[in-house]
This record gives sequence, structure tokens and C-alpha cells, in this order.
Amino acid sequence: MTSPISVQLYTVRDAIAADLPGTLRRLADIGFTQVEPWGFVERVDEYAEALPAAGLTAPSAHAKLVGQDLEPIFAAAVRLGVSTVIDPHVDETRWITREDVESVAADLGRIAEQAAEHGLTVGYHNHAFELENTIDGTPALEVFAAALPPTVVLEIDTYWVEVGGVGAAELLARLGDQVQFLHVKDGPLTKDDSEQVAVGRGSMPVRDILRAAPQALAVVELDDHAGDVLTALADSFEYLQGVRA
Repeated sequence: MTSPISVQLYTVRDAIAADLPGTLRRLADIGFTQVEPWGFVERVDEYAEALPAAGLTAPSAHAKLVGQDLEPIFAAAVRLGVSTVIDPHVDETRWITREDVESVAADLGRIAEQAAEHGLTVGYHNHAFELENTIDGTPALEVFAAALPPTVVLEIDTYWVEVGGVGAAELLARLGDQVQFLHVKDGPLTKDDSEQVAVGRGSMPVRDILRAAPQALAVVELDDHAGDVLTALADSFEYLQGVRA
């Protein structure tokens, strides 16, 4: 039996803009049974119809949370059966000092309390700068993780961890069960999104990463891709099916 594999729908944003139901069906045809929506609040009616029609569920979703009107986001998540809403980005200016980082953790803790009233969990997703910025020699992301209440989980984008200069597998081992989701992507470890490739075709230590966080749901993503993105997703799915069997 293989572990579930999800896909971040930002990867197929252009296809979704043109044909949301058809794109979801194509992902299901590849073999995905789970997806991670973004921009779902604005299109909740369409997703509510298209996800079950394609046989897909959405255990996690991305939505900007800090500083936002939360009730529409939580209502849309509940409607779609999402259990974890993940803030995909808090501005880099808030990751410089320990006080700044701890304030972000406190903000998300307060948001998690509100989310719990709807039966939802809150998470945070990193980029490279939370690793590049260090506080007393420790990556800001780890300072943040230490300050988080247990009600907030982490989605670690393993590619941007490596680009940020930190070994992803080692970071995952340090963070432990705080990590409930992984963005799994591959490429030459540059900041040029278009150089990203199918999982298993680049420089990422994917097998080590997956072994380091067996509790986490793997979510495939390509921020951009020079070729056909659905082909890259199919190749990624096939590779991950093999390594997570």
C-alpha cells in the first residue's frame, strides 16, 4: 500500500484559470486523490462541485491568514472539507529579529484559536528567506517553530529550505511532528522557478526527505516549469509512488 500524495494546485494555475473541472479530472487521471487548493475562497462554489466530481479531496489549502478577514476563509474551507488552512507567506520584513519572528508565531496562534472553533487547523508554509535569515546563528524558521503553540503545524517547502542553505532532511528531523505537510519539488536548487523539474529528476535528496518526515503528507509542487507541467506531475507521481510504496 502506498502513502497518499497530494498536489498544490498553484502548479496548474493556468490550466485551472481556463478549465477548473477539466484540470481536476486530468489530475485524477494521473492518479492523484488529494489536492491542495489556493485561491479557493473566490471560487468555492466551483470547487465544491468539481472536487467530488473528480473524486478528489482537499485535506489542506493555502490562504493568506495573517491580517485577513478570517470568517470567509474558514467558511469556504469547511465547505470544501479542508482540515488544515496554511498561510503561504508572511512578509520577509517580519523575519529579521527574534521579536518579529515570535510575533508572527503569536499571530498564527491567535488565528489557530479562531480556526479551532470551525474544526480547522492552521499551518505555515516557508520560502527561502526564513532559512537565509538567521537569529543568533539559528535559521529564523527554527526560531519560529520553537515559538509556535502546538495548535499550529508546519508545511515545509523542502526545495526552498535547500535553496535557503539548510539541509532539508536534517531540518525535518529537528522539527519532528510539527511538520504535517511537505512541499516536494525538484530542480537545480536555484531561485529561477522555471528550472524546476519533475520530482526525482533534479538535485533534491527526495528519498532522505521522505524518510525524515514519514508522518507528513507529500504535496507535489512546481512553482514554474519550462515544459508541460501535467507531464511533470505525472512523472512526479510515478516516482513518489515508487519511493513511498
